[in-house]
Amino acid sequence: MDYLKAFLIGGLFCLIGQILIDKTTLTPARILVGYVVAGVILGALGLYQPIIDFAGAGASVPLTGFGATLAKGVKEAIDEKGALGILTGGLKATTGGISAAIIFGLLAGILFKPKDKS
Repeated sequence: MDYLKAFLIGGLFCLIGQILIDKTTLTPARILVGYVVAGVILGALGLYQPIIDFAGAGASVPLTGFGATLAKGVKEAIDEKGALGILTGGLKATTGGISAAIIFGLLAGILFKPKDKS
């Protein structure tokens, strides 16, 4: 059942993104940024955690989950370090994901020899 919930919620996020691509003039990059910002806002308001509790990886892996983790990290760091936590909390909470993106992007670039679009 956990897999079904993750699939449905993750698929819903993809569906919303695809509709935004097809029906608006927003670029994919702006849509992705919008997902992160939506995750930050929902995470800061405490509205995203129930979605993660319900869908697991279907909600925590997409960019909205990244945004919610940023907000959670900032909140925890502010509680521990005060105003300095605004600058350090989000990065500390998301270091694993950022590092994985850099490492796997580098590996993909080495293994698949990307070329220009031209």
